[in-house]
Amino acid sequence: MQEQENPMDKTNSVEAIVGEAEQVTDTSDVPVDALAQLEAKVLELQDAFMRAKADGENIRRRAQEDISKAHKFAIESFAEAMVPVKDSLEMALKIETPSLESIKEGVEMTLKQLNSAFEKNRLVEINPSQGEKLDPMKHQAISMVPAEQDANTIVTVLQKGYTIADRLLRPALVTVAQAK
Repeated sequence: MQEQENPMDKTNSVEAIVGEAEQVTDTSDVPVDALAQLEAKVLELQDAFMRAKADGENIRRRAQEDISKAHKFAIESFAEAMVPVKDSLEMALKIETPSLESIKEGVEMTLKQLNSAFEKNRLVEINPSQGEKLDPMKHQAISMVPAEQDANTIVTVLQKGYTIADRLLRPALVTVAQAK
């Protein structure tokens, strides 16, 4: 089994070398080659320290740049999916004599594009069914009404809610049944 090198061992050996170098005040007792070796070792350790420090600063700077770019371009995918929806709406407005049928067909196609954009970007609608139990994490009760169903169950949905990547964007607005 191979032993892992303990960082404390390196620190202790560095401290020992520095300690030896500091203890030597009278260089006449120390051989010249031993002193030169100690000085070379100190220079080598200083160089290694400066390189490690520079590497750490470079990594930190690159990470900050990556975070900045992620914030700046986070919505890029959603924007790309929304451009065709805008194009479809603009084309619909250019039609000089639209019929009711062509307007309805255009709106349906545009809604499909919008749903596709939502799906691609994990924007999911919350549309609870009647009788479903109220979930305060996804639904917001606007009022309580008398109803022939269990208390705190949904009677009507006034406005759909949405989640994005499993995070609530907007709760569904609902009315709930009162206790009997």
